[in-house]
Amino acid sequence: MAEVAKCRPGSMLPVMRVLSRRSLGLIPAAFLVPFVPEVAAQDFDAWLAAFRSDARKAGISETTLKAALDGIRPVDRVIELDRKQPEGRMSFAEYRGKVISDARIERGRRLLAEHAGELGRVRERYGVPPEVVVALWGIESNFGDFKGRFQVVDALATLAWEGRRAKFFRRELLAALRILDDGDVAPAKMYGSWAGAMGQCQFMPSTFLHYAVDATGDGRRDIWDSLPDVFASIANYLVEAGWVVGQRWGREVELPGDGTRLRKGLDHKAPLQRWSEVGVRTADGEPLPEGSMYASLVEVDGSRGPSFLVYQNFRTIMVWNRSTYFALSVGLLSDLLRES
Repeated sequence: MAEVAKCRPGSMLPVMRVLSRRSLGLIPAAFLVPFVPEVAAQDFDAWLAAFRSDARKAGISETTLKAALDGIRPVDRVIELDRKQPEGRMSFAEYRGKVISDARIERGRRLLAEHAGELGRVRERYGVPPEVVVALWGIESNFGDFKGRFQVVDALATLAWEGRRAKFFRRELLAALRILDDGDVAPAKMYGSWAGAMGQCQFMPSTFLHYAVDATGDGRRDIWDSLPDVFASIANYLVEAGWVVGQRWGREVELPGDGTRLRKGLDHKAPLQRWSEVGVRTADGEPLPEGSMYASLVEVDGSRGPSFLVYQNFRTIMVWNRSTYFALSVGLLSDLLRES
Protein backbone atom coordinates (compact mmCIF):
# COMPACT_ATOMS: atom_id res chain seq x y z
CA MET A 1 0.00 0.00 0.00
CA ALA A 2 1.17 3.51 -0.67
CA GLU A 3 0.87 7.00 0.61
CA VAL A 4 -2.27 8.55 -0.82
CA ALA A 5 -1.39 11.79 -2.57
CA LYS A 6 -3.40 14.51 -4.16
CA CYS A 7 -2.96 14.56 -7.92
CA ARG A 8 -1.19 17.24 -9.89
CA PRO A 9 -2.99 19.18 -12.63
CA GLY A 10 -2.86 17.17 -15.82
CA SER A 11 -2.49 13.88 -13.97
CA MET A 12 -4.68 11.60 -11.92
CA LEU A 13 -2.22 9.12 -10.55
CA PRO A 14 -1.01 9.30 -6.94
CA VAL A 15 2.39 8.18 -5.79
CA MET A 16 1.45 4.53 -6.15
CA ARG A 17 1.54 4.95 -9.94
CA VAL A 18 5.31 4.57 -9.82
CA LEU A 19 4.78 1.01 -8.70
CA SER A 20 1.59 0.16 -10.58
CA ARG A 21 3.01 1.03 -13.97
CA ARG A 22 5.48 -1.77 -13.55
CA SER A 23 2.59 -4.18 -13.16
CA LEU A 24 0.88 -2.74 -16.23
CA GLY A 25 3.80 -3.93 -18.30
CA LEU A 26 3.08 -7.48 -17.15
CA ILE A 27 -0.65 -7.59 -17.98
CA PRO A 28 -1.32 -10.44 -20.44
CA ALA A 29 -2.76 -9.29 -23.75
CA ALA A 30 -5.95 -11.23 -23.05
CA PHE A 31 -6.84 -8.84 -20.24
CA LEU A 32 -6.76 -5.94 -22.65
CA VAL A 33 -9.57 -7.39 -24.81
CA PRO A 34 -12.82 -5.92 -23.53
CA PHE A 35 -16.01 -7.86 -22.95
CA VAL A 36 -18.91 -5.42 -22.99
CA PRO A 37 -22.52 -6.44 -22.34
CA GLU A 38 -24.90 -5.47 -25.12
CA VAL A 39 -26.80 -2.88 -23.06
CA ALA A 40 -23.60 -1.25 -21.89
CA ALA A 41 -22.29 -1.23 -25.45
CA GLN A 42 -25.41 0.56 -26.66
CA ASP A 43 -25.04 3.12 -23.89
CA PHE A 44 -21.41 3.65 -24.86
CA ASP A 45 -22.33 4.08 -28.52
CA ALA A 46 -24.75 6.86 -27.62
CA TRP A 47 -22.16 8.53 -25.40
CA LEU A 48 -19.50 8.25 -28.11
CA ALA A 49 -21.78 9.77 -30.74
CA ALA A 50 -22.41 12.78 -28.50
CA PHE A 51 -18.70 13.14 -27.70
CA ARG A 52 -17.77 12.86 -31.39
CA SER A 53 -20.17 15.72 -32.13
CA ASP A 54 -18.64 17.88 -29.39
CA ALA A 55 -15.10 17.09 -30.57
CA ARG A 56 -16.05 18.06 -34.12
CA LYS A 57 -17.40 21.40 -32.83
CA ALA A 58 -14.14 21.89 -30.92
CA GLY A 59 -12.22 21.73 -34.18
CA ILE A 60 -11.01 18.15 -34.33
CA SER A 61 -10.78 17.01 -37.95
CA GLU A 62 -12.96 14.28 -39.41
CA THR A 63 -9.82 12.37 -40.37
CA THR A 64 -8.67 12.25 -36.74
CA LEU A 65 -12.14 11.43 -35.42
CA LYS A 66 -12.45 8.53 -37.80
CA ALA A 67 -8.95 7.18 -37.16
CA ALA A 68 -9.18 7.51 -33.38
CA LEU A 69 -12.80 6.72 -32.56
CA ASP A 70 -14.17 4.36 -35.19
CA GLY A 71 -14.74 0.94 -33.69
CA ILE A 72 -13.48 1.66 -30.17
CA ARG A 73 -15.09 -0.16 -27.25
CA PRO A 74 -14.90 0.26 -23.48
CA VAL A 75 -11.99 -1.59 -21.90
CA ASP A 76 -13.10 -3.68 -18.91
CA ARG A 77 -9.58 -3.84 -17.50
CA VAL A 78 -9.47 -0.03 -17.31
CA ILE A 79 -12.75 0.05 -15.39
CA GLU A 80 -11.46 -2.65 -13.05
CA LEU A 81 -8.25 -0.74 -12.31
CA ASP A 82 -10.12 2.52 -11.79
CA ARG A 83 -12.37 0.87 -9.21
CA LYS A 84 -9.51 -0.78 -7.37
CA GLN A 85 -7.31 2.20 -6.54
CA PRO A 86 -4.91 1.38 -3.68
CA GLU A 87 -5.70 2.62 -0.20
CA GLY A 88 -3.63 2.79 2.93
CA ARG A 89 -0.06 3.79 3.45
CA MET A 90 3.45 2.43 3.20
CA SER A 91 6.31 3.98 5.10
CA PHE A 92 8.76 6.24 3.34
CA ALA A 93 11.50 3.73 4.08
CA GLU A 94 9.53 1.04 2.22
CA TYR A 95 8.69 3.36 -0.65
CA ARG A 96 12.24 4.63 -0.95
CA GLY A 97 13.56 1.08 -1.04
CA LYS A 98 11.32 0.24 -3.98
CA VAL A 99 11.82 3.43 -5.96
CA ILE A 100 15.54 4.05 -5.35
CA SER A 101 16.92 0.57 -5.84
CA ASP A 102 20.61 -0.17 -6.37
CA ALA A 103 19.79 -1.34 -9.89
CA ARG A 104 18.05 1.95 -10.71
CA ILE A 105 20.94 3.98 -9.31
CA GLU A 106 23.48 2.00 -11.30
CA ARG A 107 21.50 2.21 -14.51
CA GLY A 108 20.75 5.89 -14.00
CA ARG A 109 24.45 6.66 -13.64
CA ARG A 110 25.21 4.73 -16.80
CA LEU A 111 22.49 6.54 -18.77
CA LEU A 112 23.58 9.89 -17.36
CA ALA A 113 27.01 9.32 -18.87
CA GLU A 114 25.68 7.79 -22.08
CA HIS A 115 23.43 10.76 -22.83
CA ALA A 116 25.68 13.46 -21.40
CA GLY A 117 25.73 15.43 -24.64
CA GLU A 118 21.96 15.72 -25.05
CA LEU A 119 21.40 16.26 -21.33
CA GLY A 120 24.04 18.98 -21.40
CA ARG A 121 22.17 20.76 -24.18
CA VAL A 122 18.99 20.53 -22.14
CA ARG A 123 20.76 22.03 -19.14
CA GLU A 124 22.14 24.83 -21.28
CA ARG A 125 18.67 25.67 -22.59
CA TYR A 126 16.58 25.20 -19.45
CA GLY A 127 18.99 25.27 -16.51
CA VAL A 128 17.75 21.95 -15.09
CA PRO A 129 20.58 19.62 -13.97
CA PRO A 130 20.91 16.37 -15.97
CA GLU A 131 20.65 14.22 -12.85
CA VAL A 132 17.23 15.70 -12.03
CA VAL A 133 15.95 14.97 -15.54
CA VAL A 134 17.28 11.40 -15.36
CA ALA A 135 15.84 10.86 -11.86
CA LEU A 136 12.36 11.85 -13.02
CA TRP A 137 12.75 9.73 -16.16
CA GLY A 138 13.82 6.76 -14.05
CA ILE A 139 11.05 7.00 -11.48
CA GLU A 140 8.27 7.74 -13.96
CA SER A 141 8.93 4.98 -16.49
CA ASN A 142 12.10 3.17 -15.39
CA PHE A 143 14.02 4.99 -18.11
CA GLY A 144 11.39 4.28 -20.74
CA ASP A 145 10.79 0.60 -19.97
CA PHE A 146 7.25 1.07 -18.66
CA LYS A 147 5.35 3.37 -21.02
CA GLY A 148 2.09 1.50 -20.64
CA ARG A 149 0.30 -0.94 -22.91
CA PHE A 150 -3.12 0.63 -23.21
CA GLN A 151 -4.36 2.53 -26.21
CA VAL A 152 -4.72 6.00 -24.70
CA VAL A 153 -7.86 6.99 -26.61
CA ASP A 154 -9.61 3.73 -25.71
CA ALA A 155 -8.65 4.05 -22.04
CA LEU A 156 -9.69 7.69 -21.78
CA ALA A 157 -12.95 7.08 -23.62
CA THR A 158 -13.72 4.27 -21.18
CA LEU A 159 -13.07 6.50 -18.17
CA ALA A 160 -14.88 9.50 -19.67
CA TRP A 161 -17.92 7.30 -20.24
CA GLU A 162 -17.93 5.19 -17.06
CA GLY A 163 -15.26 6.48 -14.69
CA ARG A 164 -15.54 8.24 -11.36
CA ARG A 165 -14.24 11.50 -12.82
CA ALA A 166 -15.92 11.57 -16.19
CA LYS A 167 -15.56 15.33 -16.70
CA PHE A 168 -11.81 15.24 -16.10
CA PHE A 169 -11.24 12.30 -18.45
CA ARG A 170 -13.48 13.81 -21.12
CA ARG A 171 -11.18 16.85 -21.17
CA GLU A 172 -8.15 14.58 -21.38
CA LEU A 173 -9.72 12.62 -24.24
CA LEU A 174 -10.30 15.82 -26.18
CA ALA A 175 -6.67 16.82 -25.50
CA ALA A 176 -5.53 13.43 -26.82
CA LEU A 177 -7.47 14.03 -30.03
CA ARG A 178 -5.78 17.42 -30.40
CA ILE A 179 -2.39 15.71 -30.13
CA LEU A 180 -3.40 13.31 -32.88
CA ASP A 181 -4.73 16.18 -34.97
CA ASP A 182 -1.37 17.95 -34.62
CA GLY A 183 0.39 14.89 -35.98
CA ASP A 184 2.67 14.31 -32.99
CA VAL A 185 1.84 10.60 -32.90
CA ALA A 186 -0.31 8.15 -34.83
CA PRO A 187 -3.39 6.72 -33.06
CA ALA A 188 -1.97 3.18 -33.18
CA LYS A 189 1.22 4.34 -31.43
CA MET A 190 -0.45 6.43 -28.71
CA TYR A 191 0.09 4.00 -25.85
CA GLY A 192 0.08 4.82 -22.15
CA SER A 193 -1.10 3.77 -18.72
CA TRP A 194 -4.64 2.62 -18.02
CA ALA A 195 -5.44 6.17 -16.89
CA GLY A 196 -3.96 7.90 -19.93
CA ALA A 197 -0.45 8.94 -18.80
CA MET A 198 1.74 8.75 -21.87
CA GLY A 199 5.30 8.14 -22.94
CA GLN A 200 8.60 7.98 -21.14
CA CYS A 201 7.75 10.97 -18.94
CA GLN A 202 4.16 9.87 -18.39
CA PHE A 203 2.43 13.11 -19.35
CA MET A 204 -1.32 13.31 -19.39
CA PRO A 205 -2.60 14.63 -22.76
CA SER A 206 -3.34 18.12 -21.38
CA THR A 207 0.14 18.22 -19.83
CA PHE A 208 1.61 17.17 -23.17
CA LEU A 209 -0.14 20.02 -24.97
CA HIS A 210 1.29 22.56 -22.54
CA TYR A 211 4.81 21.27 -21.95
CA ALA A 212 5.97 18.70 -24.51
CA VAL A 213 8.87 19.90 -26.67
CA ASP A 214 10.05 19.07 -30.18
CA ALA A 215 13.78 19.14 -29.42
CA THR A 216 14.85 17.51 -32.70
CA GLY A 217 13.02 19.93 -34.97
CA ASP A 218 11.25 17.16 -36.89
CA GLY A 219 7.82 18.72 -36.33
CA ARG A 220 6.71 16.12 -33.79
CA ARG A 221 6.76 16.12 -29.99
CA ASP A 222 7.64 12.49 -29.46
CA ILE A 223 7.79 11.52 -25.78
CA TRP A 224 7.48 7.84 -26.70
CA ASP A 225 10.64 7.22 -28.72
CA SER A 226 12.71 10.42 -28.96
CA LEU A 227 15.00 10.89 -25.97
CA PRO A 228 15.84 14.50 -26.89
CA ASP A 229 12.11 15.26 -26.80
CA VAL A 230 11.68 13.35 -23.53
CA PHE A 231 14.55 15.17 -21.80
CA ALA A 232 13.54 18.61 -23.06
CA SER A 233 9.89 18.04 -22.15
CA ILE A 234 10.78 17.08 -18.57
CA ALA A 235 13.00 20.14 -18.19
CA ASN A 236 10.47 22.46 -19.79
CA TYR A 237 7.78 21.27 -17.38
CA LEU A 238 10.02 21.95 -14.38
CA VAL A 239 10.98 25.41 -15.60
CA GLU A 240 7.36 26.35 -16.23
CA ALA A 241 6.49 25.01 -12.77
CA GLY A 242 9.02 27.34 -11.11
CA TRP A 243 12.43 25.64 -11.14
CA VAL A 244 15.14 27.89 -9.65
CA VAL A 245 18.38 27.56 -11.59
CA GLY A 246 21.43 26.90 -9.44
CA GLN A 247 19.47 25.86 -6.36
CA ARG A 248 19.28 22.34 -5.01
CA TRP A 249 16.03 20.65 -3.99
CA GLY A 250 16.89 20.21 -0.30
CA ARG A 251 18.88 17.94 1.97
CA GLU A 252 18.50 15.44 4.79
CA VAL A 253 19.19 17.04 8.16
CA GLU A 254 19.79 16.21 11.80
CA LEU A 255 17.49 17.83 14.36
CA PRO A 256 18.47 19.09 17.82
CA GLY A 257 17.30 16.89 20.68
CA ASP A 258 14.03 15.18 19.79
CA GLY A 259 13.06 17.98 17.37
CA THR A 260 9.53 18.19 18.74
CA ARG A 261 9.63 21.96 19.29
CA LEU A 262 10.51 22.81 15.70
CA ARG A 263 7.83 23.93 13.26
CA LYS A 264 7.42 21.37 10.52
CA GLY A 265 5.57 21.14 7.25
CA LEU A 266 5.48 22.98 3.96
CA ASP A 267 3.24 25.69 5.40
CA HIS A 268 6.18 27.13 7.35
CA LYS A 269 9.29 28.58 5.71
CA ALA A 270 12.32 30.22 7.32
CA PRO A 271 15.78 31.33 6.14
CA LEU A 272 18.61 28.80 6.39
CA GLN A 273 20.24 31.00 9.01
CA ARG A 274 17.21 30.63 11.25
CA TRP A 275 17.29 26.84 10.95
CA SER A 276 20.97 26.94 11.91
CA GLU A 277 20.21 29.08 14.94
CA VAL A 278 17.71 26.54 16.30
CA GLY A 279 20.24 23.73 15.99
CA VAL A 280 19.45 22.03 12.68
CA ARG A 281 22.53 20.46 11.09
CA THR A 282 23.30 18.47 7.96
CA ALA A 283 22.78 14.71 8.14
CA ASP A 284 26.46 14.20 8.99
CA GLY A 285 26.36 16.79 11.80
CA GLU A 286 28.00 19.67 9.93
CA PRO A 287 26.66 23.25 10.02
CA LEU A 288 24.15 24.18 7.36
CA PRO A 289 25.58 26.16 4.45
CA GLU A 290 25.14 29.90 4.48
CA GLY A 291 22.62 31.33 2.10
CA SER A 292 19.50 33.41 1.69
CA MET A 293 17.27 30.50 0.67
CA TYR A 294 14.07 29.85 2.56
CA ALA A 295 13.46 26.26 3.62
CA SER A 296 10.74 24.13 5.16
CA LEU A 297 11.30 21.22 7.50
CA VAL A 298 9.70 17.99 6.30
CA GLU A 299 9.55 14.88 8.49
CA VAL A 300 8.51 11.45 7.22
CA ASP A 301 7.59 8.38 9.25
CA GLY A 302 7.34 10.49 12.40
CA SER A 303 10.23 10.53 14.85
CA ARG A 304 11.38 7.17 13.47
CA GLY A 305 12.14 8.53 10.02
CA PRO A 306 14.49 11.04 8.44
CA SER A 307 13.96 14.79 8.32
CA PHE A 308 14.66 17.11 5.39
CA LEU A 309 15.04 20.82 4.78
CA VAL A 310 13.46 21.47 1.39
CA TYR A 311 13.67 24.50 -0.88
CA GLN A 312 11.69 25.93 -3.78
CA ASN A 313 12.80 23.23 -6.22
CA PHE A 314 11.26 20.57 -3.98
CA ARG A 315 7.98 22.42 -4.28
CA THR A 316 8.48 22.53 -8.04
CA ILE A 317 8.83 18.74 -8.15
CA MET A 318 5.60 18.53 -6.17
CA VAL A 319 3.81 20.38 -8.96
CA TRP A 320 4.68 17.33 -11.06
CA ASN A 321 3.31 14.95 -8.43
CA ARG A 322 1.88 16.26 -5.17
CA SER A 323 3.40 13.58 -2.98
CA THR A 324 6.18 14.22 -0.50
CA TYR A 325 7.36 10.63 -0.99
CA PHE A 326 7.66 11.15 -4.74
CA ALA A 327 9.39 14.53 -4.52
CA LEU A 328 11.85 13.34 -1.86
CA SER A 329 12.67 10.28 -3.93
CA VAL A 330 13.34 12.34 -7.05
CA GLY A 331 15.63 14.61 -5.06
CA LEU A 332 17.48 11.80 -3.31
CA LEU A 333 17.92 9.80 -6.52
CA SER A 334 19.24 12.89 -8.32
CA ASP A 335 21.81 13.36 -5.54
CA LEU A 336 22.94 9.74 -5.86
CA LEU A 337 23.27 10.08 -9.63
CA ARG A 338 25.27 13.29 -9.29
CA GLU A 339 27.69 11.57 -6.91
CA SER A 340 28.73 9.06 -9.56
